[in-house]
This record gives sequence, C-alpha cells and structure tokens, in this order.
Amino acid sequence: MKIISSSFIILLLCAFNTSQAQTPSNLIIADYGTISDIDNVVDPDPNLEYRIVIDLKAVSADPARINPGLNNIARMLNLHAAGGIETGKIKVVAAIHGSATLAVLNDTGYKLKYGINNPNLKLIDQLKSAGVELFVCSQSLIARNNGFDNVNSHITIALSMLTVVTEHQMKGYGLLVFE
Repeated sequence: MKIISSSFIILLLCAFNTSQAQTPSNLIIADYGTISDIDNVVDPDPNLEYRIVIDLKAVSADPARINPGLNNIARMLNLHAAGGIETGKIKVVAAIHGSATLAVLNDTGYKLKYGINNPNLKLIDQLKSAGVELFVCSQSLIARNNGFDNVNSHITIALSMLTVVTEHQMKGYGLLVFE
C-alpha cells in the first residue's frame, strides 16, 4: 500500500482550486450584482437575442439595504456579459409590484415610509443606464397608499404588473419570477 504525503494532497487541492478560478466581476452594472467569472463552464449562446420579463415582488427585510430582486437583475446582466452576450443582445423588462413597489419610491416617498433615503436609487440609475425597462404596478402603489408623485423618475407607472408581463410574453419575452 502506498502512502500519499500530506504535502502532495495539499498540492493537488491547490491545483484544483486554481483550475476553478473565480474572479469577482461587474461587467455591466458597476456597483451591484457582483458575480464570479468562472472558466471552463457552459456559457449562454451568443447567437440568441435574450428577451426577459421579470415579475419582481422581492422585498428587503431591512429597508436600509437594497432590494434583492433589483440586485438580481444586475447579477443577471453581469452573468450574461461574463458569458459573452453583447449588451445589444439582451433586453430586460422588470414588472415591479406588491411590497417591492416601495423600492422604487423617490427619497421623499421612501422617507415617508421609512424615515431614510432610498438605498435603491443608485442601483436603479445603473439598471436604467444599462437599458433595463422598469415598470411599477399602479395597482400595487394604490394598495399601499403611495402617490404616483413619489415614484422615482426612472420608473414607468404601468396599469398593472399583470399587463406588463402578459404584453411582453406575447412579444416573445421569457418570464422570470424574483420573489
């Protein structure tokens, strides 16, 4: 029976770890949605045009932290870029509703609810700059007693989340749900 030295095992483990190199990356959204750019994995098909509509109802448990669904949109964009998808080949629409509507309030509206500035505004700016279309459900705003004048100027007020999602699905967008 052969005895394998512990230094040989450590050397093998180090070789394995470097073969699975992970580099933090923010290729599209600079300050959010950090991903690990990993070598030797299956990447998305660069010949496809990606059209995605997102049903975003995720909320942050802490109003001082960014909305996890908005951050996940940033991650999705960064992941597709890391996978070789050109920015012109991905179109993203977010239909924001339910409790997630609070994430798209301007500072005035957010202060009325939480007493602090909205931590999501910089992320929203970067998503909008990357071409993401952001819609908020007017029905959800009304149900939560939020005035339309308290919605961030980068957000389009839609009749409903349901109409945004169904319209974009009819246009060939795939549906993702961020809870």
